[in-house]
Parts: sequence; structure tokens; C-alpha cells
Amino acid sequence: MARARILHLHGNFDLGGKEVRAVKLMNHFGDMAEHVILSADPDALSARAAIDTQIRAEFPGHNAPSLAGIPGMGRYRKIAQYMEKFHLILSYNWGAMDGVMAHTLYGRAMGLAPLIHHEDGFNEDEADRLSRKRNWFRTIALQRSHTLVVPSKSLQDIAVKNWHLPFEKVARFPNGIDVKLYSKSCQRGAFPGFKKRKGEVVVGTIAGLRPVKNIPRLVRAVAAAGDHVKLAIAGDGPARSEIAAEAERLGVSGRLMMPGFLRDPWRYAGLFDIFALSSDSEQYPISLVEAMAAGCAVAATDVGDVRHIVDAENKPYIVPRDDDALAAAIRDLANDPALCERLGLRNRNKAHSEYDEGRMFARYRQLYGSAMGRADFARQG
Repeated sequence: MARARILHLHGNFDLGGKEVRAVKLMNHFGDMAEHVILSADPDALSARAAIDTQIRAEFPGHNAPSLAGIPGMGRYRKIAQYMEKFHLILSYNWGAMDGVMAHTLYGRAMGLAPLIHHEDGFNEDEADRLSRKRNWFRTIALQRSHTLVVPSKSLQDIAVKNWHLPFEKVARFPNGIDVKLYSKSCQRGAFPGFKKRKGEVVVGTIAGLRPVKNIPRLVRAVAAAGDHVKLAIAGDGPARSEIAAEAERLGVSGRLMMPGFLRDPWRYAGLFDIFALSSDSEQYPISLVEAMAAGCAVAATDVGDVRHIVDAENKPYIVPRDDDALAAAIRDLANDPALCERLGLRNRNKAHSEYDEGRMFARYRQLYGSAMGRADFARQG
């Protein structure tokens, strides 16, 4: 059967949670599909390197209509016309919503392929409260989408209550990982500059260094947790200089390891004694599942589905978005190695039993195949 031609619409294609999942699915589909990826920010394409070399993937850049710009019928028509040559259209988060609106306005008249939208969470501008204007826009744009896919219960509730989508049109697919990889020993040199002396405790995080992740809060919490506590950050982004400046201000630069973006968390996540999230907004952070599979105890802000993802015994260390509360959670874990080890084991067991990517792949194969009328997608193993 001919390859399915799939169009992906992103606000940016820098490597983050949604991009990791999208790339995993591209790689999983193999030669059954070919992909065209549009990014509203044509320079934000770091996730491109994670696509297997044998996968057919195009990045037309400025040769395609832009997903960024002032709303207008003429602009939306051009986007819709570009969609005409595809069998399936996949859109991701607010940054691709103009593409969703274009499909809603012109999809029926042009006979466009079905569109499936994926919503994984919000940036710092909607961390505390959703924008009323964006809610209105989403409500209109999503009405004619085939399906809205979300990873978390909280997003599912928002889609129904705030965007007025029928419950049956919202599919909740928890993110999954290849849990078997996390049973392997950490690889030497996988986390450049990693150092841990006897008696020290390493708090680690894996995140894009964006304001919504609020890594300076984590720096402050680690600084307050005790002189024996160090911080390891895998990730890069625009907040990097702010994080380094906060560590310098607090006099803890010597306790900070920040080598930049690192691929393959299974190679190094097990080096952390405690995994921490300090975000102002999350929904279903894949880095949390990765750290659990590696056997980490977790201290995190109570955002999105984080409290429900960790093992029940770890829930007391999921705390409000407050520096002191996060510092106390880290301090309690850092001062009780036996507790850390027990929670890490329980988190590992939960990740291996509930969050394997095989289940996730099967759900997406069924959904995408059904939308395209391609039973071969659903059958693929």
C-alpha cells in the first residue's frame, strides 16, 4: 500500500515533550508514512536530529505558508490549499492553531484530509489562567477537527469545559516511554561533568530551559536544602543565563552541573538521587516518567497530572508552587537515603507496569489509521 503522506503543524520543532513523542511515532511508522513538518518558527528545528535517517521527512520552511501571522481569510486559504496533498494533518499546541482554524474554515469545501489536534499544555502566558480570547479561538477552531488528543485528565477536563468539545471527541493517551531501556546501567560520560562525592545527594531535572519551567525556583530550593545537595540540569533554552545568574547570586555555582541538552535520558537519569520539577505549568511531563523508570524519588510542584503519575507513597513530596515547600520536600528526601531508595523502587515499578510506550503506539496507530481509513496502520506492530 502507498505511503501515507502526513503533514505536521508545530509552533516550534525544538526538542521537548510533544516533539519527542511526535518523532517517536514517525520513527515507529517507518516506511509506512512520509512526513512534512511545518514550524511557525522556522529556525526552531532541533528535534529534527532525532528523526531516524531512513524516515522520509521534509522541512519546506519558507516554501510553505507560514503558521505565524495576523489572522485573515486570505492567509487561512493559503494554508488550507497547502493541506490538499496530504492524507492526514496533525497539529500540536497553540502555536499551530492558525492551521487548525484554516482547516475548519475550508476543510469541507476543499475536501481536506482529517485533522487531529494534540494539546500538551500551556506556556508561561497561560500558566496561571487560560486566556479568554484563546479559549474562544480554540472553541471555534477545534469544532471540526477529527479528534483532540491530550495526555492528561486535567487537559481532558479543560477541553470539555472550556473549549466545549464533546467528551467522545477528546482522546486521552498518556505518554509512554521504552521502559526496558531504563533497566540498563547508566553510561560513563553520558552526563558530561557529572561529579558526586560520598555523602552528596544529586537532584536532577530534564527540561527545556524556558520561563514556564521556573528552574530558578529549583536552584533556590536546592540551595536551601543543604550544602550536601547538588543540582544537575539536562536541557537548554532561553532561560539558561538566568539560571546561571541565580546560582551565582546564591553562591551555589559550584553545586550546579548544567551541560546543556542531552539526548537519551536512559543513559543518565539513573545518576540522579532525586528527580525534581519546579514548573509553573505542566500536564503530563514525559521527563517525570523517564525519571521514574530510572528509579528516582520525585520532588515536584503540584501541576497538571504530576500527583497522579507518581506512586502513591511519593505524593507527599508533590507540593505547591512555592520555593520553601519545594526546598522542604527536597531536604526531607535528601536527608533520608532509605526513603529515597524505597520511593525510587516504587516509582520504577509503576512506570514499568503502566507507562510503556507500546501501549501508546497502539493507541495512536488505531486513531491515525481509523482517521485515514488505513487498517494497515492499526495492524502494525
